[in-house]
Amino acid sequence: MLLGLDLGTKTIGTALCDAGWRFATAHKTLGRGKWGRDKDRIAELIESRGVSAIVLGLPRNMDGSEGPRAQSARAFARNLDTAFGLPVLLWDERWSTTSAEGAMIAQDMSRAKRAEAIDAHAAAVILQGAIDRLAGGVI
Repeated sequence: MLLGLDLGTKTIGTALCDAGWRFATAHKTLGRGKWGRDKDRIAELIESRGVSAIVLGLPRNMDGSEGPRAQSARAFARNLDTAFGLPVLLWDERWSTTSAEGAMIAQDMSRAKRAEAIDAHAAAVILQGAIDRLAGGVI
């Protein structure tokens, strides 16, 4: 089982995939706090879902360069590696939130529901992109 994470400044969107690495599903959005609290909440997911690897969104600029948010994601990835000893894959997350919002609008989801679920859906977009590539699907 893979865990997808969309790291924001205030929240962490989570997504999980099926055992066959075919479908990513939005899970829930966690409030982000200090590392110790974040680690404990992620640990609960890892233990309860049997997670064997983590895919973390890497927020690059549109030109492919990396700024402070990407540096923060890389630091978070190092913390995940140290805390859990699981493989951590950084995945380019450009357009993930836009793609997730478009899909939610297509489902006629209200603006309020979209606001509370966008990060988990963005995590699912990130995870789906990674599993498609890892499983030999879409590049």
